[in-house]
Amino acid sequence: MASSSIQRASSSSTSIPQWKYDVFLNFRGEDTRENFTDHLYTALVERGIHTFRDDEEIERGSKITPKLLKSIEESRFCMVVFSKSYAHSTWCLEELVKIIECVKENGQTIIPIFYHVDPSDVRRQKGSFEEAFVNLERQNEKKAKRWRAALRKASKISGWHIKNGYESVFIKKITNDICKRLNCKILHVGENIVGMDFHLDNLKSLINITLNEVRMIGIYGIGGIGKTTIAKVVCNSISYQFDGSSFLEDVRKTGNYCGVLQLQQRLLQDILRGRDMKLHNIDEGINVIKDRLRSKRVLVVVDDVDNLCQLEYIVGKHDWFCPGSRIIITTRDKHLLDVHGVDETYEVKELNYEESIELFRRYAFKQSLPKDDYKNLLNRAIDYAKGLPLALKVLGIFLFSKTIPEWESSLCKLERKLHMDIQSVLKISFDGLDDVEKEIFLDIACFFKGKDKDFVSRILDGCNFYVESGIRVLVDKCLLTVSNNKLDMHDLLQHMGWEIVRGQCLKEPGRRSRLWEGEDIYHVLTRNTGTKEIEGIILDMSTSKQIQFSTKAFKRMKRLRLLKVHQDAQYDSMVKYCKDVHVPKGHLPEDFTFPSYDLRYLHWDGYPLKSLPLCFHVENLVELSLQSSRIEKLWDKKV
Repeated sequence: MASSSIQRASSSSTSIPQWKYDVFLNFRGEDTRENFTDHLYTALVERGIHTFRDDEEIERGSKITPKLLKSIEESRFCMVVFSKSYAHSTWCLEELVKIIECVKENGQTIIPIFYHVDPSDVRRQKGSFEEAFVNLERQNEKKAKRWRAALRKASKISGWHIKNGYESVFIKKITNDICKRLNCKILHVGENIVGMDFHLDNLKSLINITLNEVRMIGIYGIGGIGKTTIAKVVCNSISYQFDGSSFLEDVRKTGNYCGVLQLQQRLLQDILRGRDMKLHNIDEGINVIKDRLRSKRVLVVVDDVDNLCQLEYIVGKHDWFCPGSRIIITTRDKHLLDVHGVDETYEVKELNYEESIELFRRYAFKQSLPKDDYKNLLNRAIDYAKGLPLALKVLGIFLFSKTIPEWESSLCKLERKLHMDIQSVLKISFDGLDDVEKEIFLDIACFFKGKDKDFVSRILDGCNFYVESGIRVLVDKCLLTVSNNKLDMHDLLQHMGWEIVRGQCLKEPGRRSRLWEGEDIYHVLTRNTGTKEIEGIILDMSTSKQIQFSTKAFKRMKRLRLLKVHQDAQYDSMVKYCKDVHVPKGHLPEDFTFPSYDLRYLHWDGYPLKSLPLCFHVENLVELSLQSSRIEKLWDKKV
């Protein structure tokens, strides 16, 4: 299994073929215009297939018009009708040369139709084709050589040989075949996509369409990072090269038994061209998928998976599919991809600064450029989103057409309270955690972001949180990263964690599980509103008003696990140079006590007493750190 970690350059376009026509008809007018080709054209149009046919009947010179060249370039399929006098038309031959070039450069598909001619005569230029080339080589030997090469290449492609039988039967078969091939619908991705060339190039190399084997590719990343959009762009770019395709979107939302059965039916209907599939149970669905799709080269995208069963019942194993098939899976949980045994994984990273500016500008200012007055606010918004496409879009729409004072006010609000549209998307991953994993996430978001993994593990293991396992789950679900043994997470995920804790009690911080903001802690400790719900307090005294700590303020905090009080750098300097001077911003009475038996971690810079309280509960303590020039001994008596 491999993963991609390539650094990208800024890019705002994408190389998806844009087909104007479904089919381009290349034919010799004198032979088939009023019979076979006319009937074929009519049948294609009646089936809703956008077909280009050059209706000019006058014999032309050898130079193709720019309009015709462009029509070939913009056609997904090129039907070449080889008839007896085909090679007598230099116009037809020049069109064929252009078609061969487009196949190589743009990925079009040639469908040769041998109309009462032998394919070997076309390939070796025998029979009527040999007669034509006697004259052609006299006129222009160099061009004749190119035309011969084009005929050889086209005639080697599997097509239709019309020799005996009813032409109407052949036309029906050809039309049905095109309808099947065209079933790959173009998925809507919107206009405001940025940085997509980078993802497209990397994923195409992982998908490796040239390999004649079944390959499963996993795309993973944080919610709102653009996994679904990327998968759609990839699907639009390569789906035409398969016998059929299916994009199963929002699988997470249809993850129950009935939902999975519906997804199986949807997959089969997409690939089998709209046939109504009535499945009675999931086991039957598995058998039908294996039976019907094993002979078809298909592209299947299973989007937003959050349960292994969804993969096992829809795209279970490689041998369910025909060699050359590609299965793309998007998820927030890398572990699912590892367990399912995908061949390659691709992590979607945040947009870089230039890409972020470009995407945000498209929503916040539409196509106009922002005024210089907005420059600082623009950078502030970009810094807030931290490269998350969802946040850039939501923020851009939210700020569109607002004045500078309104921008200021809105950004201040968003820095305090996460936008609900961003919150709802990010929280999906949090909701998928078990209770212990949620506690670990919230502790890291509120207290331990940027801290050493071993240190945090030691503290939280003391809280019976099974941290090694929990951290692995958070990393797999893209809620946490570990780099140089430091725990980190996207700023907006941290904001989400804060919002979850604030939501425990909006008006009274003393009823929340965790306190980290000086204003909230000051409120709780000065008004004695702390409750048994409080499990952790981390107070930066440099951002807080002076506080008088008291036993009463902590009295009801029976479940307090974590307590850290730290001072600013200025305090540390004063202590260093004035050893006998105590400059506290928090005061403790001599009879102060900690009521909680659950205390695992106590860290106090500038601890104001000479020792710990006599009744200090040390039974469950994992780490004690008291930094003070006043402390003389830990306890007044042995504990």
